Amino acid sequence: MNAEPRKIAVDRLSEAEARLEHQALAAEVRLHDEAYYQRDAPIISDAEYDALFGRLMDIETRFPAVASPDSPTRQVGAAPAQGFAKVSHRVPMLSLGNAFDDADLVEFFARVRRFLGLGPEQTVEIVAEPKIDGVSASARYEGGRYVLGATRGDGAVGEDITRNLATLEELPKALRGDQVPEVIDVRGEVYMTGAGFRALNAERQARGEPLFANPRNAAAGGLRQLDPAITAARPLHFFAYGWGEISEPPGAGYWAFLDRLKGWGFPVNPYAALCQGVDEALALYHRLGDERAGLAYDIDGVVYKVNRIDWQERLGFVSRAPRWAVAHKFPAEQARTVLRDITMQVGRTGALTPVAVLDPITVGGVEVSRATLHNEDEIARKDIRVGDTVVV
Repeated sequence: MNAEPRKIAVDRLSEAEARLEHQALAAEVRLHDEAYYQRDAPIISDAEYDALFGRLMDIETRFPAVASPDSPTRQVGAAPAQGFAKVSHRVPMLSLGNAFDDADLVEFFARVRRFLGLGPEQTVEIVAEPKIDGVSASARYEGGRYVLGATRGDGAVGEDITRNLATLEELPKALRGDQVPEVIDVRGEVYMTGAGFRALNAERQARGEPLFANPRNAAAGGLRQLDPAITAARPLHFFAYGWGEISEPPGAGYWAFLDRLKGWGFPVNPYAALCQGVDEALALYHRLGDERAGLAYDIDGVVYKVNRIDWQERLGFVSRAPRWAVAHKFPAEQARTVLRDITMQVGRTGALTPVAVLDPITVGGVEVSRATLHNEDEIARKDIRVGDTVVV
């Protein structure tokens, strides 16, 4: 599918044009959702998907009449795959709204202030956590013991992965410490480190098996197996970050709740931080952006959550996401690789297009081995040659 941005500005579309584009764009986004959530095999990069989804939201904002109840903007994830028992989430596992630049985050803080009616003297504490590029999961505990595991699915219904999730050594089978609730659904992210991913692919290559494109796909494929022994053989890890159903109030603040999770035996991301306002939040975002290449696992942004839980309850939800949280995405990744060849591709009209053959490299969650080049004059002007190191 073509994921290039549309050329006509949304505010220049007629309602008829908007309706036609909305139908096509919604179908395209659904296809990518199915590839990402059900087949664990994304077709386009995260940045390209965000551009498509953002365009869809812009159309619905300007032309509310064209939005349908089943629009991807009102859905979370994708329906559970065949072969798994279904699990209904007592509390939905929702998605997050996105911020793509510093101005978006400033506006998020401003929206929180406006909604709560806060004065300038009141500080909005935010808990910032790295946005792990993994797979969301829910682990249910009753009487302090692990009894059920589920994927997010479509947010309301997920897949039963109880035995698979139990193979993760970092997931406690019984909660320890004090103030253990009678019932709690612990929400978190299943992920794979870069080192674990490379070792797994090396083993698969030695056996002549297809390689995984990136750690996220390898983690998702490992978690969603009908045979838990396959899951157990994958180097999967877990970070806890929240709760669904809980039999008692979670406390006054989200930051303190993270400490409770650690006390019960869950790993919590060590880069999480309590930020006093937007300036501290932005400082953490830019620091993590500079350090992300050196982390043991992939992150694609920073998640911010209002710390005060009573404020979270007042802010509530809109559509598929909470008003009290936002994901601040990093810019689209760039990577360097080597140009191995230049071939010519014949289009449907007979036009010739130069195509670069590259050493395969993963960019934005997709393996890239070919790229369209400019015409021959532009190749000559830029002196592009086989053997050059290029930026993708």
